[in-house]
Amino acid sequence: MKKEFFIFIMIIVVLTIVFHYKELLEYPIQHVKNFPNSGTYGLGIFHPLIFGAFVYIMLLIPRAIFKLLKGNSHEENIK
Repeated sequence: MKKEFFIFIMIIVVLTIVFHYKELLEYPIQHVKNFPNSGTYGLGIFHPLIFGAFVYIMLLIPRAIFKLLKGNSHEENIK
């Protein structure tokens, strides 16, 4: 559970840096202060969580498939 939470937080941090690097470099304090007034696609202050959840799910699907395939091959080796 802690590992997945850490992955989710890291996704949000990476997305923030990738999409807002210019603002973070030029005026970081003002950018953080404007966060409550953000209005990306009408999502407002929750846009980092929604986009982060979307990316997390997109990464979770291949991880889950890989884990299932790896688990099945491991079970076949045991038999």
